[in-house]
Amino acid sequence: MDAAHPRARAIAIRGDRVIAVGSDDEIRATIGPKTKVIDLQGRSATPGLVDAHAHLYELGQTIEAVDLRGTASAEEAAARVGKIVASRAKDEWLLGRGWDQNLWEPKAFPTRAVLDQIVGDRPAMLERVDGHAVWVSTAALRAAGIDRDTKDPDGGKILRDDHGEPTGVLVDNAVDLVVAKIPRDSSEVIERRIRAAAAIAIRGGLTGVHEMGIPDDVAAVYRSLDAKHALPLRVYAYRRGDPAHAELLRTDHPQPAGDRFEMRGVKFFVDGALGSRGARLTDDYADDPGNRGLWVTPPDVLSHAVDDAVAGGWQVAIHAIGDAGNHAVLDAYEAALSAHPGDRRLRVEHCQVLRPDDIPRFAALGVIASMQPTHATSDMPWAEARVGPERIKGAYAWRSILATGAVLAAGSDFPVEEPSPILGLYAAVTRQDKDGNPPGGWYPAQRMTLEEALRAFTVAPAFAAFAERDRGVLAPGRIADVTVFDRALAADRTLLRARADLTIVGGEITYRYEEATGE
Repeated sequence: MDAAHPRARAIAIRGDRVIAVGSDDEIRATIGPKTKVIDLQGRSATPGLVDAHAHLYELGQTIEAVDLRGTASAEEAAARVGKIVASRAKDEWLLGRGWDQNLWEPKAFPTRAVLDQIVGDRPAMLERVDGHAVWVSTAALRAAGIDRDTKDPDGGKILRDDHGEPTGVLVDNAVDLVVAKIPRDSSEVIERRIRAAAAIAIRGGLTGVHEMGIPDDVAAVYRSLDAKHALPLRVYAYRRGDPAHAELLRTDHPQPAGDRFEMRGVKFFVDGALGSRGARLTDDYADDPGNRGLWVTPPDVLSHAVDDAVAGGWQVAIHAIGDAGNHAVLDAYEAALSAHPGDRRLRVEHCQVLRPDDIPRFAALGVIASMQPTHATSDMPWAEARVGPERIKGAYAWRSILATGAVLAAGSDFPVEEPSPILGLYAAVTRQDKDGNPPGGWYPAQRMTLEEALRAFTVAPAFAAFAERDRGVLAPGRIADVTVFDRALAADRTLLRARADLTIVGGEITYRYEEATGE
């Protein structure tokens, strides 16, 4: 990914830095009696791939929760939860994640009655695949004090039946009413989950992640692991922001970076998700007239929060899915940059549905578009039904963003999607599912080239982390973060057969396929 020397045959590393990149003969000249030599034998190496929008700790939580992905009905999802009931203490919350009513017939939200039949009088909370809605049992509603008289919180919705009774599904800020009643995890549990998730990430070839929106107790465990040199990959984190108390960010400045952990940013939410119809749209949902989604944070509150954070030296990242949500974020950024000029590298997370007149504003304002290619291929069966044939032209619009000269940083949003960056590269260059559908790709004019997709997972995340002088390309003097694949990469379905053979972070091999599998 070095523009001056885009491709080479070999690389030499000393300590944590690249010392030479070139031909086989040029690099052989650097070999000494103690040099470790790895012959890739036709395999390919890229700068270390970085997931620019991930939830590493949440992946660790998901590993220990009930996996509800791929269920075909609410009954099947509840039955999976039923398999763990007997093994858990009676006062322990039953947790799961991954259900998606768009995959069910009918495509309707589940109810607590279905869950109660399985868990009885036990508190249970099952997250929707996007994390923006939960399905809970009656016992969980009772623990949170939610009944027919409970008002919807600002930026949230309690779904109700025809009699006004809560159905058991909570959307966006209403989720917090239940989450607040779940006991906090100990530092030992947090560390266990981080270690387990990190092992999955490096197995996929990731040398780093941008950890989006973590609480301070999780950040403290990351710092502890970093101090013990126990992080096998780089974690560039964003603090979970509270727009209602953002004035504290003016004086509570980011802490100095460690070796592999840094939390320089803060994350806010402007709206919800498209799948649960919480994304804020300028006009009604095409499949739900009268509904324009939610303001998780009203635009005026968001604008003040952004100003406070930028004034305090924080890099701001804001979740925005709907076109109205994205417009409000860009307005807030424009105001903050006017008041606090400088190299801020503000980010919009997801940028899923954009008004045509907002697309050029990313480059004009120097705002980073943080987008997740696999969201498009996961959402394409139903996304157009949500927004209609006109607005879909500004949805998942990678080519349109790149054409303006804006920086596009790619990620997966795991555990919403799968962690493997190969799947992101494949979605970016084909806009097809794993079976190759639809033929030619979904709105194929928005596809990326393979080089653009690789830049979005290497060069762009380094820039987004203010690390472009050290990482993102393989060149002399740069940090030796390298991902090695078992084959040459091509912009077609053969990508799906590729695997990471080596993950190298700072010159250290943190994952080797042969050692991990015994092959």
